[in-house]
Amino acid sequence: MKKVRITAIRQTTYPDLMAKYENPIEHTCDVSMGQEWISEDGCCPEGMCPSAWSSMREFVEALARGEGNFYDGWMQNPMSAMISCNDGFRPVSFYIEAID
Repeated sequence: MKKVRITAIRQTTYPDLMAKYENPIEHTCDVSMGQEWISEDGCCPEGMCPSAWSSMREFVEALARGEGNFYDGWMQNPMSAMISCNDGFRPVSFYIEAID
């Protein structure tokens, strides 16, 4: 199986949606932009946000098995994907790629 690097690329926030729908919370996300994790054997890396992992798990597992080319040519690098976590108020985009 291949290793898969997961890199936090960007976080977007939607203050208008937060104000309208979210209860005030003190602590939200521990992910830093540029932060990287390495998944071995398609497993969740230590320290990865469980919610983010649930959004990307199937892609990471497929890349670890050597599969790729998701959606028939979606990504320039066929052994990669761009996946966002499922936080509708402050989603983080992650670039995941198979590495040697």
